[in-house]
Amino acid sequence: MTDQERQQILDEEHLRLLRIGYLVAGGIDAVLALFPLIYVAMGLFFALGGLPTTGSPNEPNPAFIGAFFVLFGGAMSLFFAIGAGFKFAASRAIGRRRSWALCLVAAAVSCISIPWGTVLGVFTFMVLGRASVMAQFGSGEVMLPPPVTPNSDEFPSDEVAR
Repeated sequence: MTDQERQQILDEEHLRLLRIGYLVAGGIDAVLALFPLIYVAMGLFFALGGLPTTGSPNEPNPAFIGAFFVLFGGAMSLFFAIGAGFKFAASRAIGRRRSWALCLVAAAVSCISIPWGTVLGVFTFMVLGRASVMAQFGSGEVMLPPPVTPNSDEFPSDEVAR
């Protein structure tokens, strides 16, 4: 077995593990997106007059507090749902070897989820940064800088410079 074949097998295995990692992380984010909906339900209960008021002037308005709970819960649920969708998209892109940049952005976003998301993101950067993996995504020639060849006019040879 040549070194190139060995590297290809290693790349395939690492990409398979990254895909599984993004599926699991996306599933966790999808489940976490359901928990803030409790705040939305409580907020709707407050806002729609589910609590009796005593009518004292110093008492806070339950409708205002309910609206705050609805906005907070809705924003948190949306945040986790977008993260889940993003991670599922990254998993699909890794499986199809498409959207290299999407995978890198998903890795950066997953670094927010300490500690496991950070590990997943760092490993993604390590694997997708390899030239052999970039070539699989079809971006090897785009991401690598072209070789610099000195021009004889710009860089005089040592003999001329002396």
